[in-house]
Amino acid sequence: MCYNFLLTHDKIRKGTKRYEKKTRSALIKNGKYFVAPQQSSDTFKVLFARLAAEGAGRPVDRQGFPDGPWTPETIAEAISAIDGYDGDIDLRTVQIWFQDNDNGISTNNIRWLARIFGCNDPDATSLWQVELSAANRRLAEKRKRKKVGNRPRLGSTETVQKIEAGYTRARASAVTAQEINWRFNLAKKTEALFDSQSSMALPLVVFTGACTLALISFTLNVHSVVFTPENGPPRQVGFLWAPNWTITFLAVLPLFLVLLMDLLRCWKEEWRTRLADFNDPEFLGVSWEHRLTAASYAFWATFFVTVIVASGYNWTATHLTPLLESDPGNWAVDWSRIAILRPDLISVPSAIAFTSLVFLYNGFTAYLFFTGHIILHLMKDDYVSLMKGLEAQSSEEFIPEIENISFLLMNGIFRCTALGVLITILMKLQSSFLQSNSTNIIDWLVADFGSPFGNHDSIAKESTLSRIAPGSFYSFFCLLAIVGTFANASIKIRWMFARLHLAEWHNRLIAPWVVMNGTMALLVISYFLIGVLPGFTIFLAFSLALTGYLLTKPASMWSRDSRKERST
Repeated sequence: MCYNFLLTHDKIRKGTKRYEKKTRSALIKNGKYFVAPQQSSDTFKVLFARLAAEGAGRPVDRQGFPDGPWTPETIAEAISAIDGYDGDIDLRTVQIWFQDNDNGISTNNIRWLARIFGCNDPDATSLWQVELSAANRRLAEKRKRKKVGNRPRLGSTETVQKIEAGYTRARASAVTAQEINWRFNLAKKTEALFDSQSSMALPLVVFTGACTLALISFTLNVHSVVFTPENGPPRQVGFLWAPNWTITFLAVLPLFLVLLMDLLRCWKEEWRTRLADFNDPEFLGVSWEHRLTAASYAFWATFFVTVIVASGYNWTATHLTPLLESDPGNWAVDWSRIAILRPDLISVPSAIAFTSLVFLYNGFTAYLFFTGHIILHLMKDDYVSLMKGLEAQSSEEFIPEIENISFLLMNGIFRCTALGVLITILMKLQSSFLQSNSTNIIDWLVADFGSPFGNHDSIAKESTLSRIAPGSFYSFFCLLAIVGTFANASIKIRWMFARLHLAEWHNRLIAPWVVMNGTMALLVISYFLIGVLPGFTIFLAFSLALTGYLLTKPASMWSRDSRKERST
């Protein structure tokens, strides 16, 4: 009898161990602690806090227990290690999930979180994605109920219209993307150039092209040419003496591309993601890809104007035809037309080949320059769209970060457009010099600098009106487009802050904002004074010095100054 009792007890003990082992193995998937969805009525914050405390999705030890609870650092590191992760989640975003507030989680981030809680198992991930989405909706409903109690209730008709409009816009976005997907998308191809992983790749290509043209000008003997007109003093018209061909492509344009590429990367990878996380999860905004696709016509129009008209047609009318006819006409003589009057330096066929190469390079660099301004407009429109979604948010927790993102975006736009205005100034300097009677552009600038101090040989009065320099007209239209980009961004960003009733922002950032607007105004005034007012170089030098200081000053120092104002 005692033997039978011991045998029965041993069977029960072994059965219990087998049950515990089977139960423990059911809680382990892919070597991680798995917690099955309970289909509870908890909101996202409650559900996430419970799962983080239990260590759902954490690696297990030999006994099958999870390796402690989740922390913001460990869960951010785990998400970044997932195959196919696109880098949309940072530590700040994960910290918001742990905070006790009414902020939810975006649909894209739910996907990554479900992979963690589902232990990277397809079926379990799908179940957790459904569970997390439902919990996030319950949190959104809870937040809406709070807002209804504190704010006037919107009419049901208006609410339905907004929801229907949002879904219609989302469906239209999907349809448009599918329709255009099969076609060659110039906008996406161009944006891919600016979105390169290396911020120096495209600028180095532009710089190398400029160096190549400079070397070719040496071999063709047009790098430095002193030309003596019939009625006038000798004049330096060499290729390397033209700042619009040398300084622009060797320094200013590469720097413009570096700043633009860095700004675009920050916007897509950091700032846009943060503003999207601050929004209501149910806010139906326009994706960056759809916004870029919708602007495809602008990229094609820019290609036509810069490559076909401004470069192709301009080269044909102002260089090819005069060279073939051996008559410069009313065009100012420079390195590109010197073959007509000095065939001993360069032959007409060589001049045609070299000018065609220069204008081909100029056409594609001009395309990059102006499509860069289209990218600036798209970032500004994307910012305005995301900020409109924040109008219904009552939390003031993220206002400082929103202010910081807004200023950094505007500061980046200012830097790019300031360099753009500098390019137009270089173009007009060369055009004005060709209409003067000075020997070279350096003597021309030095003489003007000394004119207010007793040098009465004012270059502003030495204009030979019989010669036409097309760069003056071209630079003027470029100036309008560049200043329009800056002014539009400045007005729209300030307008959005007014709509969000962020009155304190005006006091914190008014100084840097005034400096940016004032510097842009000084650059524009300097442009119009070139060759018109004696002593314009003094005003120009001051404007360029101030611009150079703002370009080299880190934007973070402005933010630091604003924090000091806030603390005082």
